[in-house]
Amino acid sequence: MIRYHDPVAPTQVEVTPYRHSLRIRGANDVHIGFLANGFPDSENFLNELQDAITEIEPGVTAHAYNKGNASIAAPDDLLDEIMGDCQAVVAAYGH
Repeated sequence: MIRYHDPVAPTQVEVTPYRHSLRIRGANDVHIGFLANGFPDSENFLNELQDAITEIEPGVTAHAYNKGNASIAAPDDLLDEIMGDCQAVVAAYGH
């Protein structure tokens, strides 16, 4: 018999559901940003994710961004660009 151990410890932080969402299923014109943090694998992963999402939902237009340096927050001008181009964003971190 296989037994699985859940390594997640109990926490004192209350879980708060994320209330923001964007319906993309069947949408005709949805723009989603994919923000890589600067590590090469984060960009590769997001490229694959973009391809999969746009294949499933042809109404999605993907916009690729890379902040270029994993040790800094995304610069304001990059965030402004993303907010101007996109209705949603997926951020990924990789090594």
